[in-house]
Amino acid sequence: MADQYAQSGEDGRPTEIPAIRWDEPPEGPVLVLLDQTRLPAEEVELVCTDASALVDAIRSLAVRGAPLLGIAGAYGVALAAARGFDVDEAAIALAGARPTAVNLSVGVRRAQAAHRAALAEGGGAERAAEAALAAARRLHREDAEASARMAAHGLALLDELLPGGGHRILTHCNTGALVSGGEGTAFAVALAAHRDGRLRRLWVDETRPLLQGARLTAYEAARNGMAYTLLTDNAAGSLFAAGEVDAVLIGADRIAADGSVANKVGSYPLAVLARYHHVPFIVVAPVTTVDMDTPDGASIEVEQRPGFEVTEIMSPQVTVSGAGGGIPVAPLGTQAYNPAFDVTPPELVTAIVTEEGAVSPVTAEALAELCDRSRQVTI
Repeated sequence: MADQYAQSGEDGRPTEIPAIRWDEPPEGPVLVLLDQTRLPAEEVELVCTDASALVDAIRSLAVRGAPLLGIAGAYGVALAAARGFDVDEAAIALAGARPTAVNLSVGVRRAQAAHRAALAEGGGAERAAEAALAAARRLHREDAEASARMAAHGLALLDELLPGGGHRILTHCNTGALVSGGEGTAFAVALAAHRDGRLRRLWVDETRPLLQGARLTAYEAARNGMAYTLLTDNAAGSLFAAGEVDAVLIGADRIAADGSVANKVGSYPLAVLARYHHVPFIVVAPVTTVDMDTPDGASIEVEQRPGFEVTEIMSPQVTVSGAGGGIPVAPLGTQAYNPAFDVTPPELVTAIVTEEGAVSPVTAEALAELCDRSRQVTI
């Protein structure tokens, strides 16, 4: 394993670096990631030469976001196959890197199934590796197409719920091009509203503890020329009380069969606030995020992150003596409760928007019908 960094944007101006790409230099195929832990200060690419390097990148959140994790998982299987590693072993490691995000295991299984099918047909290792890569590229392309359809469906729903435009949208975590093969999920809807002149303000939660909103959503909003304002997570209540929020748009890492939504921690309090203030709370996610094998919210495994992410301020540019390499902000030995996600029950969700359309009200029956329709379209 030999991870390496390559700096882009030599003149310091923003560059269009894709969040993920497959490359084939003379020394062998690699998976290249835009290292999201270094944003917004630096646009740096992280090169993964094997699946174990990708697992590390996933766990460190160098690559993150439900749809992109699915794409990364598929490419990781293809990388293991192309490099001659044990594909099934790599698949197990990749699928378990972040347990809450169902898209990761979906992507891994798709590439693994293509690899196995090619072997079963007698194609040999090289042909099987090509099949895994083709599956990953197909998933990448499908996600970009799904992103565009989600944006269209989401904007149509906003116009139905909030006629007249001038939308003031509150979002949480990061759901743009950094998490997708296209322009994202919830952020893609806000971006579509912006392009149509119907977005008055994008309210961006900073999103504790790793500040994905402050570092990443604000970064994407600025690059797209959107009117946005950053706020601390616990300032959202006062924003609702002042009547400054027309809709909440978030993504999802897993949606259970009953419509319960697991998303970045802090999403559930927003849903409660939205319900009290009669504001639509809309979840935007591809159909692959709906996990019919997870019956309800209580069955969703919620990832617990290291405590130092709360007790220290993390920065790639600053290294201090904290346990996690950050700046200590709490007394030594402080225990921290640091779940990566929380779960919002379906009764607090106004609608779930997918590439196949919107579900509202959110019920198990409606989600099952949506997933069945999606499978029929795929077939």
